[in-house]
Amino acid sequence: MSFTDQAWEIFNASISDYHINDHVDTPIKNPFESESLERLLYAKNWIDTVQWHLEDIIRDENIDPTEALKLKRRIDSSNQQRTDLVEFIDSWFLQKYENIAPNSDAKINTETPAWAVDRLSILALKVYHMSLEANRTSADEEHRQKCSDKLNVLLEQKKDLSEAIDQLIFDIENGKVKMKVYKQMKMYNDESLNPVLYQNQKNG
Repeated sequence: MSFTDQAWEIFNASISDYHINDHVDTPIKNPFESESLERLLYAKNWIDTVQWHLEDIIRDENIDPTEALKLKRRIDSSNQQRTDLVEFIDSWFLQKYENIAPNSDAKINTETPAWAVDRLSILALKVYHMSLEANRTSADEEHRQKCSDKLNVLLEQKKDLSEAIDQLIFDIENGKVKMKVYKQMKMYNDESLNPVLYQNQKNG
């Protein structure tokens, strides 16, 4: 089984587990061993799945503004957790390949393995939900057909992205691509970097 086949299987297990209760406050029950890559992948998709539904909820036109603000802050926190976990997964790859010497003509990829995996995790959610819409009996035939067409495009994207990720990992393993990671350094959650936050601190 390829790496992306395994990741896709884990992502869909997470999505399926979430939808047993289908509630954003459902506690995660990660079935994989501590410190394993599988555990990281499951946790990554669980964050994505919860956030997917938070994004649905906040778009309710009748939502109470106070609740919407709480949700917005929860989504911001989720985004930070997502970024932190992606970087942790990249650290896992860095450690795995730390003894591989890149070739003299090795290239640098525009995207790290973990950020590509992040896209695959989101894609798994798109496929799941688009499939539901393509088969939703309460919708009309035109809606189902449009969603079925979109689903076919998503599945083609999944094939192409999986191939690209597996090729990237292969090239890193064989010294053709340098594994190099930069932290995202998000500024808006940092009280020392976000002007609104540090000016409020000063004024307070």
